[in-house]
Amino acid sequence: MVGIVDYGMGNLLSVFNALDWIGAEVEIITSPPDLESAERIILPGVGAFRDCIATLNETGFAAALQREVIEKKKPIFGICLGMQVMAKRGLEGGKWEGLGWFDADIVRIQPDDPQLKVPQVGWNQIQYDQQHPIFQELPQNPEFYFVHSYHMAFRQPQDIVATTDYGMAVTAAVCRENIFATQFHPEKSQDYGLKILENFLNWGRDQ
Repeated sequence: MVGIVDYGMGNLLSVFNALDWIGAEVEIITSPPDLESAERIILPGVGAFRDCIATLNETGFAAALQREVIEKKKPIFGICLGMQVMAKRGLEGGKWEGLGWFDADIVRIQPDDPQLKVPQVGWNQIQYDQQHPIFQELPQNPEFYFVHSYHMAFRQPQDIVATTDYGMAVTAAVCRENIFATQFHPEKSQDYGLKILENFLNWGRDQ
């Protein structure tokens, strides 16, 4: 079963429908102890970093995610803000400690081209690690749907598995061990997004 974490800041219905469309057994998880029954976890998110990490801490989901993902090594897929909160620190309206799973800060996008507006809203191509199993069977430079003003800036970029060009190199996807996340929204990215989610369901099963 795939558990979608419901902490009040995610686009749950679209994610649920996308997973249901590809045949996943999926549940929306509203209570941290219920994460124990999930084989795989989706952490969505829409909004501000500060509010996200505060809500995860207050509801007990931060501790539950630490237990299920870091200690038990369950596969997790972070989407948009759900990816950003996995960083060490968010720099939106102050400095806020994240989950700390990636050695990165969440910083505002600053495109070189003044014609490019922030937030980035719409479709953009990504360049990805063609050896990564979650990108298998995708064409070169596929387009995905983005909605964001901030992105993950790394000190050591070895965890970056995809980027996009938006007047600067923007982190589009990251991975470390059992943790995978995208800045773009796979649930809004039509066939390529569905393929990413399908590959996540199979990720690690043959290892």
